[in-house]
Formats: sequence, C-alpha cells, structure tokens
Amino acid sequence: MTRELETILAQIGIHTDEATGALTSPIHFSTTYQHPEFGKSTGFDYTRTQNPTRESLEIGLALIESGDFAFATSSGMSAIVLAVEEFPVGTHFVCVRDLYGGTFRYFNQLEERGLYTFEYATTEPELIDLINEKTGVVYIETPTNPLMFEFDIAKIAKLAHQFDAQVIVDNTFYTPIYQQPLKLGADIVVHSATKYLSGHNDVLAGAVIVKDELLAEKLRVSLNTKGAVLSPFDSYFLMRGLKTLSLRMKTATKNAQEIVAFLTQHKAVKEVLYTGIGGMVSFKVAQEEKIPQILNSLRVFTFAESLGGVESLITYPTTQTHLDIPKEVRESYGLTPDLLRLSVGIEASSDLINDLDFALNI
Repeated sequence: MTRELETILAQIGIHTDEATGALTSPIHFSTTYQHPEFGKSTGFDYTRTQNPTRESLEIGLALIESGDFAFATSSGMSAIVLAVEEFPVGTHFVCVRDLYGGTFRYFNQLEERGLYTFEYATTEPELIDLINEKTGVVYIETPTNPLMFEFDIAKIAKLAHQFDAQVIVDNTFYTPIYQQPLKLGADIVVHSATKYLSGHNDVLAGAVIVKDELLAEKLRVSLNTKGAVLSPFDSYFLMRGLKTLSLRMKTATKNAQEIVAFLTQHKAVKEVLYTGIGGMVSFKVAQEEKIPQILNSLRVFTFAESLGGVESLITYPTTQTHLDIPKEVRESYGLTPDLLRLSVGIEASSDLINDLDFALNI
C-alpha cells in the first residue's frame, strides 16, 4: 500500500518489536549480539555494523526521501564525508559557491591534500557551464546557505548524467517535505539531520540516502570501516523528531512568510532573501554597524549557530557558520557582513515580528 509522506513520518519506528508489540521502537544499547549457533546470525553482530534501533531509523529515512537505502551517521559533516569519499582520488567536483562554511572547509582540505579538485559556481547558468567530460561529481545545496539560491536538480542531473557524473544534493534546508532530490534525478542525498529532521536542537546526526544498490553497498562498507555511525540513543531521538517534521515545516513556513512580509517593508532592512517556502530567511540591514545592537536586543530569537529547531535562531554567518570561508571569497558572491540569517521556528509569529521590530528600531 502506498502511503502519504505524513503517514510515513508519523509511523516511523512502529511495529518493529515483534517480541513485545511495543508501539515505540526500543533503544537497543547492546554493542554485541549473541549468535544463535555456530555459523548463524540474527543479522546483528556488532553495533557499529548494524543496530536494530538505527536500522528502524534508516528504513524511515529511505522511505521519506524516496530512496532504497539510508545510512545514519554521527553528524551532518560525517554524512558529507561518507558521500564524498566514495569517489576515487582525482575526481573533479563542480559545486555551488554558496556552501555551508564547514563543507567549504572540508572541500578545501581535500584539495590541499591533492585528493580531489573543485570548481565553484554562484548561479545555475555558471554551474551548468562548468559541467563537462572531466566532471565526476556535481555537488549542490538548494537552496544555498545563506543566500538562498535555488538550483534545478532535474536539469542539472540530466546534464551531469550525460557525462557520467554523479549528483549529490544537500537537502537540509527543504527536507523531503518540500523537495525529494532522488525523484528529480540526484544520485545521493545528504542531510545534517541535526537540523530540521531532528527539529529540537538536541541531536547531532547526519543521513545519506541513495537508490543504487551497488553504491549503497560501497557506502555500507565505508561506514562500517570508518565507524561514524549514529548511536542507538540518538537514533531513537531522531525518529521521535521526524514524526512531527511535516507539522514543524509547515508552521515554520507560515511564520517565515509573515516575517518576510514584515522585513520587506522595514526601513532598517535593505534586502530580504527568501524562496517562498521553508523556515530559512536571510536579510541585509541598512546599517551594518548596528548588527551587534540588533543581536544583543533580541529576546525571542536566540543568537546562536545552527538551524531547523522549534526555537527561532538568528545567526551572523560572517563570524559564525561561514567564518572559515576567506573574507574576499565570501564577499565576492554576496555573503557580506551586513547579512543576518534567521531559522524561523514554531513560536507565535506576532512575538517573532515584535522582537525583530524592537531590535531593528534600536
């Protein structure tokens, strides 16, 4: 029976404990498992290789991203590492320029070590122009972080596949609620599951989802070897967070749309960056020197890194999430020091707007 995404999310992890009939997936803390007899296995031998709680989560992750195989990792960055390092040394990557700072730092380290080469593009036409016979992987965030540029996954994947290149999509911002990259032709989807998938700022996790069985087997061996797996406890909490993903994303979107309407009309704001859906909003202030005052005056928004939780956060990418990108590089593509990024949560929109209004009028 085909089920809607909301149903899949709400029922992640249930009906998995046949022994007791427990509605909630149990947390299996054991690191090792007894063999029924010599030469036989229950399918679980050592928890780094596989764990029943993590397996329940991974089944759910694959379903919500329309994939066949999923891997839950210890962080969003470990998910990116798992996906990227499955490609042979010497692979050439074509990437969006407006990347999360940690991703840029990692790519830069790989290039400095001579393992891979990277080219970057700010806009979709620029990215398309870079894809050719030497391209091995196209890596995109869409929308990008924090300038909110969108890229046409289907169009890019079709072109990349003509050159036998693979496409990796970071789907952290939109989640499967608003975008399912594998359906659009992407080969690998990655998430910082710390963010929207978990949704409560209390789990550090990542996810990699694919459809291809051969690729999945390579990822499985690599993850078992490297060991950056998600713990049983965090797997349980991530499953719990996923159950409300649809509700949270829809509320965050409604709040963000109302905040954008407010910011667009405010005299202290010169530009608002928003795609129309999701809870991520960036904006540029008219007076950059007032940013410390703005941040220190907020009482409902919390000045902190990260995003995607039920609590609304405000981040200053220049000194936080994107500090590792050289100043001249980030400013060349529009990430200027007058930009603030909002992760809009599920509070009352009126309280969020009043808080921003007060801070912007200081």
